[in-house]
Amino acid sequence: MKPIAAYVVPIAAMLVVLPYVIPPYQTILLSYGLIFAIAALGFNLLLGYTGLLSFGHSAYFGVGAYAAAFLVKYAHVSSMEIFLLGGILASALVSAVFGFICVRYTRIFFAILALALSQVLWSLALKLFWVTGGTDGLRVPTPTLLGGMVSELVGPAQAKLDFLSHRYYYYILAVFFVCVAIMWVIVNSPFGKALQAIRDNETRAEFVGVQVRKYRWVAFLVSGVFTGVAGTLWVPLNGLTTPDILYWTFSGEIVFFTVLGGFRTFAGPILGAVVFNYLKAYVVGATVYWQLTLGVILVVLVLALPTGIAGTARALWLRLGRAAA
Repeated sequence: MKPIAAYVVPIAAMLVVLPYVIPPYQTILLSYGLIFAIAALGFNLLLGYTGLLSFGHSAYFGVGAYAAAFLVKYAHVSSMEIFLLGGILASALVSAVFGFICVRYTRIFFAILALALSQVLWSLALKLFWVTGGTDGLRVPTPTLLGGMVSELVGPAQAKLDFLSHRYYYYILAVFFVCVAIMWVIVNSPFGKALQAIRDNETRAEFVGVQVRKYRWVAFLVSGVFTGVAGTLWVPLNGLTTPDILYWTFSGEIVFFTVLGGFRTFAGPILGAVVFNYLKAYVVGATVYWQLTLGVILVVLVLALPTGIAGTARALWLRLGRAAA
């Protein structure tokens, strides 16, 4: 644990101090990155630890976002804690049902089935406009935090900017730390080791007594809940949720977060989500041909870093260590 603490403590301290040394816009960009990192952590429990590639994780992100939006519109709730509870319950319900269907299959059949189910939700969000607002979406104002101890700010734009770049940033950061700690415990537990055994050799895992389908379903459920939590945190920051967040292209971005960072390492998806978010934000602001530019940059990065950012950094660190010995 000591070497891990040597990395984690300075990074955590830096994340705590950053809002006081960088502009509010940069803090909000970082908030988006941390939220996407939570989604990528959840996704990687399936891809990196269970060996299942899902192209439908936008569904659970969107369910978390819409759960908060429904609580605002239909129950007039403004508490972030209730948003999170609603997002967790809704994403757990949807991922439990979808997981029950999907884990009966593997490889491309699993990926396509997950994609198809997510598109059903996207279609419902688009067509049931009297419930979901259709393409106009649903607005979610800034919530109250910690049971109303930190109230919603209604006032000039600068006040809202300050709320999002400080108080809401620290709220997201706290949830991020909790999610990282929970996921670390999960992947290093006997359950996490069983998932890795399934990933490496399903037949042998079953032979030694691992209930493969049941473990995959639980992994799917946990993965969906993490992604749902990310969606719930995202929607007050974005201020609006639309069916676009349920569309398959966002599932592709979650896959890319993980591959870019390195899905064979615990920290890879976190790094990938933060880097991808910054890359996309700056490329979109720099050129109208942002999809082409971003695509070329990402292809080059993937070709240059086949094990992802974290995997490459780890290999370099080991090489330097051997050279110094």
